[in-house]
Amino acid sequence: MNGRRLLLPVVLSATFVQLLNVTIAQIAAPAIQSGLDAGPGAVQLVLSGYTLAYACLLITAARLGDRYGYRRLFALGTAVFTAGSVVCAAAPGAGWLIAARLVQGAGSGLVAPQVLSLIRTGIAPDRRPRALALYGATMGVASLAGPLIGGLLVGADLFGLGWRAVFLVTVPVALVPLAGAALLPRTRSTDGQRVDRLGAALTTTGFAALVLPCALGREAGWPWWTWASFTVAAVALTGFARTLRHRPDPLIHPSVLRDGTARRGVLLVFVFNAGVPSFTYLLFLHLQSALGYSALSAALVSAPFAAAAVLGSRAAPALSHRLGTTTLTAAALVLAATAAALAPLIDTGAGAGRHAPLPVLAVLAAGGAAFGLFTAAVFTLVLSGVRGTAASSVSGLLPTAQQLGGSIGVTAAGLAYYAPSDNTNEAFTHAMAYEAAVFLLTALSALRLRHPGPAPERSGPRSTSEARTHSGTTTRRGTPRP
Repeated sequence: MNGRRLLLPVVLSATFVQLLNVTIAQIAAPAIQSGLDAGPGAVQLVLSGYTLAYACLLITAARLGDRYGYRRLFALGTAVFTAGSVVCAAAPGAGWLIAARLVQGAGSGLVAPQVLSLIRTGIAPDRRPRALALYGATMGVASLAGPLIGGLLVGADLFGLGWRAVFLVTVPVALVPLAGAALLPRTRSTDGQRVDRLGAALTTTGFAALVLPCALGREAGWPWWTWASFTVAAVALTGFARTLRHRPDPLIHPSVLRDGTARRGVLLVFVFNAGVPSFTYLLFLHLQSALGYSALSAALVSAPFAAAAVLGSRAAPALSHRLGTTTLTAAALVLAATAAALAPLIDTGAGAGRHAPLPVLAVLAAGGAAFGLFTAAVFTLVLSGVRGTAASSVSGLLPTAQQLGGSIGVTAAGLAYYAPSDNTNEAFTHAMAYEAAVFLLTALSALRLRHPGPAPERSGPRSTSEARTHSGTTTRRGTPRP
């Protein structure tokens, strides 16, 4: 019983600290470069290595959780992540830091699909929508808290740690889910399928070959190997899709391809995340590089966005219950308007030491509320509409779509920002035009998402201990004993 009550705090604390690490290092990148005397390419690998390892493992980790138990994979991934965080904070050089970030990302990749699986199998159906809303809200707050906390830590330079404090702060937070993992229920899939090794190899290769040039291509000037990598990604992922129906134990259940809600939901999460991480990344980049804000000042400018996101996420359960997918469409349209309005409001007239104009803060607050509303509602609306055996695979597909969308979006938005221009205002306008277009596409994608409402839930056991208890009251065929 204790494990059931503590399930949500434990898994949400893990979600928070892992998504925090996606963005917290961005704000510390200049300090890392000077502190380790590292080149731009090495610093880019520090930032992208985490996402690279994270995205590559998600689908395989979902099936490993089905096979070996969600709690076991959750505990293993959290331990790997914590170890990587310790090494990051103590890294003597750029090579050590890059390797430790890969370890961190691998740990997060193991954990992320288990969180959704534990919520789906360990929480009662009537409480699940609220749990999924809190999950989405946690993701949104974590991604926004990263630059804010990073800016505060780098600006404060606690105990002379400098950029190391950015990684050290994650260690005590990660210890919470690591300690709580022992209290989680022992749940796993009942299908008994093995892990498809060919599918795991193809998806890992394909995602790695896709994310790596997205992360490093622009900085490197798009050399030949980036295009070769894209080709490898296309071949590997196409091969995976073509063999999916013919494998005895497919990594993704074929029912996903037949489930319209699953397909549209994964696409919606991908499109939305092609805009969100790049939006905050470019805002921080422009404030610091073009307008001369310090890391701390730039973090404070984003505070209304983060604070309003919390309020938006709190309103999400009631609004999504009443309005369904219309909630997602409305939130995406507000975000598109935020991007369009922000460009003319931020100009080079504001420099270091000056406060951001009030209209900028108001627009960011509106966008933050919409962001919180969308992230808290989308997973609830998608997962509640997915049926049967597709649900397990979607637990790995949704985080994968999230990470891949973010990686591709940062690359595309960066291309828009760095398009040839002598005017920094024009560069930011280009970037915000990209963001507005992505959020408009998100709104259109949300219109296509059909939400049929929660499916009737089977009341049978979902854990080993429950199965033993249940067997005392039912026969093998499931009929009540007299």
